[in-house]
Amino acid sequence: MQILFVSLGCDKNLVDSEVMLGMLVDKGYVFTDDEETADIIVINTCCFIHDAKEESIHAILEMAKRKKSGQLKALIVTGCLAQRYRDEIQEEIPEVDAVIGTAAIDSIAAAIEEVLEHRAANYFKELDTPPAGGQKRVVTTGGHYAYLKIAEGCDKHCTYCIIPQIRGSYRSIPMEQLLQEAQTLAEGGVKELILVAQETTLYGADLYGHKALPELLTRLCRISGLRWIRLLYCYPEEITDELIDVIVEEEKICHYLDIPIQHGADTVLRRMGRKTDSGAIKTLIARLRRKIPDICLRTTLIAGFPGETPEEHQESLKLVEEVHFDRLGVFTYSPEEDTPAAVMPGQISEAGKQERRADIMELQQAIAFMAADELIGREITVMVEGQIETEPDYDSETAADAAAAIKALGIHTYVARTWRDAPDVDGFLFIDTDRILMSGDFVKVKVTGSYEYDLTGEICDESTE
Repeated sequence: MQILFVSLGCDKNLVDSEVMLGMLVDKGYVFTDDEETADIIVINTCCFIHDAKEESIHAILEMAKRKKSGQLKALIVTGCLAQRYRDEIQEEIPEVDAVIGTAAIDSIAAAIEEVLEHRAANYFKELDTPPAGGQKRVVTTGGHYAYLKIAEGCDKHCTYCIIPQIRGSYRSIPMEQLLQEAQTLAEGGVKELILVAQETTLYGADLYGHKALPELLTRLCRISGLRWIRLLYCYPEEITDELIDVIVEEEKICHYLDIPIQHGADTVLRRMGRKTDSGAIKTLIARLRRKIPDICLRTTLIAGFPGETPEEHQESLKLVEEVHFDRLGVFTYSPEEDTPAAVMPGQISEAGKQERRADIMELQQAIAFMAADELIGREITVMVEGQIETEPDYDSETAADAAAAIKALGIHTYVARTWRDAPDVDGFLFIDTDRILMSGDFVKVKVTGSYEYDLTGEICDESTE
């Protein structure tokens, strides 16, 4: 039986997909990326915002067509959309043979077996079921970096967010299981470990009675083979001096923090149910930059939250201009059913939300481009992602001849990431060299130029680190 696995949504969902793949490998299944030849298709869905929901539904409907034309024997839907809309999926898309909730991914093999025997196979567990770590995974990120999900669920209950209803309350994965999983990943060639959860900074509070992320990081840094450890999803109110000190002391921890703040106006933050205000955010960022001068700070903002006035929008712009985040993403507010914000007065038109998003992104572009320019001339260590095979369209015979000459010299173009760049969300650094590099290699480069969010560089060290 050949299985096509489609993973949608965030990196936390990707970890769930990799765990399910590991379970299926143990059962002897093989995988394909060709929907035409797949006997079984599993879609791990997302429904965090409207666009993600639409993408998931479209994927299900597209694959459902294979039940009528092709050899598809089983279509299984897992993940957040499956958890939230289990009844609707079963009633409205009869081609779906099984639905598996977010807390029941360990049932994937049993579900497939039951479907193939023409028996009902819907699996759901209580959302507060303790999560497990340390399972066998099939790493799908290329092998040189991987995500480590350290907790499940969330207790914050922001007024715009559906996560607690589809992922449950905050539950940390026991530290020993995480260390075992990280050790296995490192032995398999992973060099960058990226810690993720709905909120990484609260790790351990439920299990150990205190925030144990600093201890987890310290112990992860002792694992041989790991070169970089990166932190995502750090809520500002949970970042402690102890955590900052560990980032300073441990060389393997990237000087990079993803700190979602969502807005610059205190009035909007209160309506969002956030636990901090703009003053505390500014104080935290000043402390981080004082203790870690080269830290790269990423954040996300929501544009067009219900009731957002032009003045409140200006406060977000003012915060961005004042703080100078290194990386910033902006989402337009997405009203999600069963959330308090969806029924708040003052819902803003889609056009209005898009206009406000554009305002913030235009301001951030100038900040980001300037920050990239400031790196020119610096020598930094980067991780190689892979080689780029390009066949550009040349508009002149001279350009084509020049390109052919470069190719004849054996020059290759590689794409790499700096400590400032998380996979899939940040920029790249491009290297032209006659050396043969492999994904996961660390090399020292001199930054020679910048183009928007990306950099160019040349190798300044003769040996791969």
